[in-house]
Amino acid sequence: MSDLIFMYIANANLLDLNALYKLEKACFEADAWPLMDLMAMLTFPNVVRLKALEDGKLVGFVGGDPRPHDGWGWVATIGVDPGYRRRGIGLALLHACEARLGVPNVRLTVRVSNLGAIALYHNDGYQIIDLWKNYYNDGGDAQVMEKKLR
Repeated sequence: MSDLIFMYIANANLLDLNALYKLEKACFEADAWPLMDLMAMLTFPNVVRLKALEDGKLVGFVGGDPRPHDGWGWVATIGVDPGYRRRGIGLALLHACEARLGVPNVRLTVRVSNLGAIALYHNDGYQIIDLWKNYYNDGGDAQVMEKKLR
């Protein structure tokens, strides 16, 4: 018999700030969002903010910015604790965010060297639509990817 892992997705709020800040640092190091930006993500109206929990521990997060007048929304940040990756948590968070954004198209940025994430997004229907040079703090480039939901 295998061990079952119970992960669930719930709305995130300001009470998750400390855990989210630690997760951002673990996932993105120098590119982690500052504390004030995370506070904004957790409090601004109309923002999609979801957390993945396993045994009560925050193991993943996604934040989305719906822009219905533009016909698309942004996945502003998505991350999974390095010790919990490759279990489908990131994809589950992505799909939950897409569903809640309520827009026909979704965009995100990903570091060009993050081949695992690029493959995940590509396999899920995202296509590269742009390249932003020097996007990250260390001068790294970002691919802008878009998925048509409907």
